[in-house]
Amino acid sequence: MPARPKHRKTQTPAMSRRRLLIAGGVLAAGTLLEVSGYAADATASSDSDRTPDRRKAREAAGRRSGHDMPRIRTRADWNARPAPAPRLVREAPKFIVVHHTATPNVDDYSLEQAYRLSRSIQSAHMGVNGWPDTGQHFTISRGGHIMEGRQGSIDAARRGFFVEGTHAGRANDFTVGIECEGTYSDVLPPEPLLASLTETLAWLCRQYDLDPREAIVPHRHFSSTECCGTAFAAALPNLRGVVEDLLG
Repeated sequence: MPARPKHRKTQTPAMSRRRLLIAGGVLAAGTLLEVSGYAADATASSDSDRTPDRRKAREAAGRRSGHDMPRIRTRADWNARPAPAPRLVREAPKFIVVHHTATPNVDDYSLEQAYRLSRSIQSAHMGVNGWPDTGQHFTISRGGHIMEGRQGSIDAARRGFFVEGTHAGRANDFTVGIECEGTYSDVLPPEPLLASLTETLAWLCRQYDLDPREAIVPHRHFSSTECCGTAFAAALPNLRGVVEDLLG
């Protein structure tokens, strides 16, 4: 687990109307998130009170947005440590696993904080866990900055493949993992993180020809863990629906 970063308040970056509505579609209005017969208690508070519905999210995003690769910062951007080349799996994964870092819900949404987070995770995974590199494939900060995790993850995804990670126990050889900064046992992630996560999931589902309703799962799906947080896991059915909307 990465070292706990210091709290530092910074102004939340402005979000485009489209990204705001995507995030709001995940949060959803009302007290229940109900998708495909799954009702999840959504009384847990979010970091924001803006909660447009999924219809508006779909209209704002259009059909094409989920097909494009979002802005992903490379390992060179965040100054990753050298790591051995991972095993390339020359097929699509079966699942995309959502994690939370179980670190403080910081108010620092800056790119610099995102880079610190990536370095902290890699240091913990290599130095403490004894893993060869960062365990997950992608990392998303609370400010919505998306970063490459394990070496080769971006290139592999562009080709429809994936590199084997170290994030989901016995499921590592058929899953891709996304680590979300924060702790979401009782609250939901902030809008910038949700918007970036949704766009990343849509891109990956497109690349791998995955059904988001079946492929997007919390870490607890494979391991005895609270990850990705009780409140966040309960919101995943609605998130799957928004991803499906983006894919058209």
